Amino acid sequence: MVKTSVIIATYRRPEPLARLIKSLAPQLVSGKHELLIAENGTPSPTPLAKYPFAIVHLHNPIAGKCRIQNEAIRQARGAIIVCLDDDLTVAADYLGEVERFFDTYPEYAAMKGRTVAAEDPVAKAGAAAVWLDLPIVDHGDEVIEVRGVLGANMAFRAAALAQVGPFDERLGPGAAGHEEETEMSARLRRAGLKIGYAPHATVYHEVDAARANRERFLRIARERGRARMIHERHGGMAIRAAVAIAALRTMVARIAGAGAERMAREEKRLAIARGMLDGLREGIGNR
Repeated sequence: MVKTSVIIATYRRPEPLARLIKSLAPQLVSGKHELLIAENGTPSPTPLAKYPFAIVHLHNPIAGKCRIQNEAIRQARGAIIVCLDDDLTVAADYLGEVERFFDTYPEYAAMKGRTVAAEDPVAKAGAAAVWLDLPIVDHGDEVIEVRGVLGANMAFRAAALAQVGPFDERLGPGAAGHEEETEMSARLRRAGLKIGYAPHATVYHEVDAARANRERFLRIARERGRARMIHERHGGMAIRAAVAIAALRTMVARIAGAGAERMAREEKRLAIARGMLDGLREGIGNR
């Protein structure tokens, strides 16, 4: 009986994908684990190297991470469903730690793992590292309850996903761009299910200096705000107030000569609020 299904969502990253599979390979036990590659948005499947274990390679030429990830979840046979992004590698004991988490803490339906940078961001990108916005997760060394999972490194009891349903395919890369894990987390909480932080289920996220770009950073934040309008309810007055407050905070920080990190936080806050206003003007709403 398969205990754990590992799903890697991928889009046009053959070399990082190969590195991730290589880091997982020594941990995969035939009959206990299965590996599913969920590829989307490419004309044909990316060729994979030969490995001493079976890989289920799912492919959809239409862009949409949630769509292909949901298909992988439907085909997965494990009692635990691990979802990983393709631009990271896993610690040597990663799968064992995921399984220990769920075995030891039956109260948790989902897991948010620890995600650290694979390299020193400043050494790799210099002062521009402030614009990287890596999905770093480090809540300390103790297991604690948290509000949500993060897409790069998350896991679920298959029974919990069966209970609350699949990822919202309006969200995520290839669709609205973001917020799929936020929406799923909210749905889990509404169902009375708990999410736990697993400090030893560690992955190492690549640091791509090409992403250390202010324009990209703010574009993604604005996209995230717009995506938020798809699955959350926000009144027009509240959104306009949020934009005004964020703009004021940004102006005050600039006048005060705030450091780069604070300026990045304030500009991100403003971009998210403006993205929500974009969604309001488009009449996206929650439907």
